[in-house]
Amino acid sequence: MESAERITGGFKTPTNIVTHEFKCGKKSGAILVHPDLSDTQTVRAVIYALEHCAKSCAALDEFKRYALLEYDVNILSDPDEVTHNLLCGDIILCVEGQSDYGVINARKYTTRSITEPPTETVMRGPREGFIEDIKTNLSLLERRLKTPDLCIDKIEIGRRTKTSVAVCYLGSVAAKHVVEKIKERLNKIDIDGIVDSHYLVPYIEEKPLSLFTQTGISEKPDIVAAKLLEGRVAIIVDGSPMVVTVPFVLMEEFQSGEDYYQRSTYSTFIRVLRFFALALATLLPALYVALQNFHYTLIPVRFMVTLMTAIKGLPLSPIAETIFVLLLFEIIREASVRMPRAVGMAMSIVGALVLGETAVNAGIISSPAVMITALSSIALFTAPNLIGPMSVLRLAFTLIGGLCGLFGLILAVLFTVHYVSSLNAYDAPYLAPISPLIYSDFKDAIERAPLTAMKKRPKSIPNINETRQG
Repeated sequence: MESAERITGGFKTPTNIVTHEFKCGKKSGAILVHPDLSDTQTVRAVIYALEHCAKSCAALDEFKRYALLEYDVNILSDPDEVTHNLLCGDIILCVEGQSDYGVINARKYTTRSITEPPTETVMRGPREGFIEDIKTNLSLLERRLKTPDLCIDKIEIGRRTKTSVAVCYLGSVAAKHVVEKIKERLNKIDIDGIVDSHYLVPYIEEKPLSLFTQTGISEKPDIVAAKLLEGRVAIIVDGSPMVVTVPFVLMEEFQSGEDYYQRSTYSTFIRVLRFFALALATLLPALYVALQNFHYTLIPVRFMVTLMTAIKGLPLSPIAETIFVLLLFEIIREASVRMPRAVGMAMSIVGALVLGETAVNAGIISSPAVMITALSSIALFTAPNLIGPMSVLRLAFTLIGGLCGLFGLILAVLFTVHYVSSLNAYDAPYLAPISPLIYSDFKDAIERAPLTAMKKRPKSIPNINETRQG
């Protein structure tokens, strides 16, 4: 049949498409099916309905009206659009003598069940996480935001993958210029394919080459819903459990969804602890090297005696020793992540203990260097999303501290703070509410005030409706 061949002829391997011919009265026809993507029961039911229709049908409208009354059937004329629907799992109906096609919804994908995401586990609060199906992810979000104000704009990105992307926001809260800017950037993307939401990040960031990410990532519907309520925009990509949120500020890295499900005083304490731990993780190796190389008089006498005893006879200089241990821990961490889960944890523990102890006993490195690096590496995990940039900064600060001392280290820290404060994506200052100072936003920054005190939405995030409650 000519209309069917027009579709199958565009495939390099047309055998992947199953063609089933039928006859309804005096009219011949055929259906095209991609068996790996279509629901088998729906396909069988459609074939039975076409072959056993009591009325003789001659046109697609009649097939839709009489034979396929209970099915969702759309009539299309564009072969490219029809091919796309076929590759999405729909049944394509071809009728002899007609150039149009009937598209019957029969999509069925194998997806995993909704479980707690491994990257955002909580002791309290909701435990469901997004999966790789965009329809399920949208339903999880819509169940939490039961309002007609929730806007979902769908687009397709990728010349070959035709990936469905949903831009979600609250129409009466999110700033219009932010939404339009995001959609404009997404519509300009011209690429072969999008296989994960992280593919979109470089296209929507203001400075994609920056060490610091300017987009939020979450796997939990409750966190994404809370961000939408503050005026942010969420980008959901079919095939990815990671939802991208913009605008984004650095302070979000120190916040956890669980902060809002426990006492505000304890949440504030934990946030302060995260700040201290991250500063400790980034600067402790650099301070150790700088004090040992240039400012040993600042080290307390008792600690100095212990330190001199530990480093006596070592072949490596303090800076080389510390960088060696830092790289050793990075290798162990990377190997434990890439190894199978059952082996990875054992390898990380045994590798760190055995290698560290062996290297100390062999006289290659000192025990203080191992202890400081281990403490720094553990402290990094208090802000998991910052492990990448902070690991790079830690190495850079260690080099500067070993070569230039405390004065060079202070200048490097000031330069980093200046650079971070200069970042501004979608009118949201990256270091807000610290720079610029926005006193009202401190209620949900380092401090986590009670929910009853947060009557206004954050001014750090552009929005058109400041009132949140009361």
